Amino acid sequence: MDNHHHSDHPHAHSHTAHATGSSLRWALALTLSFAVVEALSGWWSGSLALLGDAGHMVTDSLSLGLAAFATWLSKRPATHRHSYGMQRAEVLAGLINSLLMLAVIVALAVASVRRLLVPQAVHGEAVAVVAVIGLIVNIVVAVMLARGEQSFNVRGALLHVLGDLLGSVAALVAGIVIALTGWMPIDPILTLTIAALILASTLKLLLETLHTLMEGVPHHLSLEAIGRAIAERPGVSSVHDLHLWAISSSQVALSAHLVIEELQRWEAILADVTEVLRKLGVEHTTLQPEPLLRTVRWLRRASVS
Repeated sequence: MDNHHHSDHPHAHSHTAHATGSSLRWALALTLSFAVVEALSGWWSGSLALLGDAGHMVTDSLSLGLAAFATWLSKRPATHRHSYGMQRAEVLAGLINSLLMLAVIVALAVASVRRLLVPQAVHGEAVAVVAVIGLIVNIVVAVMLARGEQSFNVRGALLHVLGDLLGSVAALVAGIVIALTGWMPIDPILTLTIAALILASTLKLLLETLHTLMEGVPHHLSLEAIGRAIAERPGVSSVHDLHLWAISSSQVALSAHLVIEELQRWEAILADVTEVLRKLGVEHTTLQPEPLLRTVRWLRRASVS
């Protein structure tokens, strides 16, 4: 005898998913359009910060497109081949976006070092003007994404956008400094600084997505604490074979064997334990009851053998 308990709110969830998907599509259109403008401006002005920012915005566009697709895919219904549906798509999108971000960071670092070794002239006024426009675009896109569902793939896309926002700030500062002082090294130095700032958040997201794909215990939950919470419920003698993992960033699953004192009280115990787990943030549970007397006999046989 077991229980597979799952509680959700499909109507509200679908509205959230629709809003998130719409935000991602608008963000994609804005980002890709400005990437073209910034690339042409960077090429004309000779600014590495602008060219790097344009390349970053192209990867932003890829990440936003990937996130939009993953959001749509993750809401597909369960099938006989995929009993959980496609919810892991958003985790995979987060992983791919974090890897793309690492590639961008490495490329910016290499280009910056080369520019430091071989300085080039930069048109500071043009850089500053384009950077202001880019900053506005990135702020709009970041606000749109921050208001949506914070799944792994949206967080990955937002990470790209925030990195690009910082890149626009760096380009703006570089343009102003160059226009006022003519000091060219400020352009690659600020680019390196932004790359270093983005690196920490990128590595954090990468580790989180890998942890989820390896079915690790979600960081905000404690396996020991949940095990104690179940074992302390009336009628439950002990808990074993306890497993806790994340299906996606918004759904946590649990399975466990519960040794119970009276099998005839299983329905009441099940309802009680399920409610406790729901309050702890675990909605998807599979619980297997085991009579206490049978468990004791099995343990005695195991000790004798």
